Amino acid sequence: MNGIDAVRLNFSPTTLHALNAILGIVMFGVALDLRREDFLRVAANPRPVLIGLAGHYVVFPAFTFLLVLLIKPPPSVALGMMLVASCPAGNISNFLVNLAHGNTALSVSISSTSTVLSVLATPLVLRFWGSMYAPTRVILHAVAVDPLDMFITIFVLLGLPLAAGMYVQHRFPAFTDRVRQPMKRLSIGIFVAFLVLALAANWQYFVKYVGRVVFAVLVHNATALTVGYWTAAIFGLPVRDRRAVSFEVGIQNSGLGLILVFTFFGGLGGAAIVAAWWGIWHVVAGLSLATFWSRRPLPAAAST
Repeated sequence: MNGIDAVRLNFSPTTLHALNAILGIVMFGVALDLRREDFLRVAANPRPVLIGLAGHYVVFPAFTFLLVLLIKPPPSVALGMMLVASCPAGNISNFLVNLAHGNTALSVSISSTSTVLSVLATPLVLRFWGSMYAPTRVILHAVAVDPLDMFITIFVLLGLPLAAGMYVQHRFPAFTDRVRQPMKRLSIGIFVAFLVLALAANWQYFVKYVGRVVFAVLVHNATALTVGYWTAAIFGLPVRDRRAVSFEVGIQNSGLGLILVFTFFGGLGGAAIVAAWWGIWHVVAGLSLATFWSRRPLPAAAST
């Protein structure tokens, strides 16, 4: 390997443990917003949620594979794209759906369910599509990624904080109401600050190679937002639901992807830079699209 495929970003074990802890805090904050009613709503009307999950874990990864075949990025970049596509929904998707006048309740249901399912879905989706493409199959075999090990890692990173947050929300509702918004702002702020510091520690690599991934991430994210919207449209969901599914597919938990790159792939340069740049770009693209939609009135039937 050479160029971006040969780069290994510098994350010490201490730094990686800190990043793991920060992601746990972020997911704990997310779980404070999850209620039993969110999952009852899924059980009562599962069709739109299942459509959103299919767009997230089936349709978008398949389109990612086709995009990789089309643009033929370096192997480590291709792996980063597949890894991001296998991650659950990002924690700002609900805010963006609300801003875009989408179906926020559906957004919460999809993002919470996708996060719970990610314990199984993320390693399986990555293994399946990564093995379908020869250059990424070589990387997966070289580092011998065990889906069970990844399952355990994701369970610790996401499953335990989510369970703890939901327990606190159920057991101490008054306390949760007081700390929900400050906790959400604090956790996201800490994560963004840490991401900036992590990039600063590897700034020479980021500056040198980010141009190699800008186009790939831009097209990849646009594909995700488009795939989400049209998957919902094809299945006849109303416009508010289409907007929700679009963001649930297009806003990924790239922080989890970044941690998995360092945990299982030794900081593989292209994959790490894709995950890091995705974390920046999907906020820009998501806010732009949400603002655009917020200024476009919904059809009369969709706004009632």
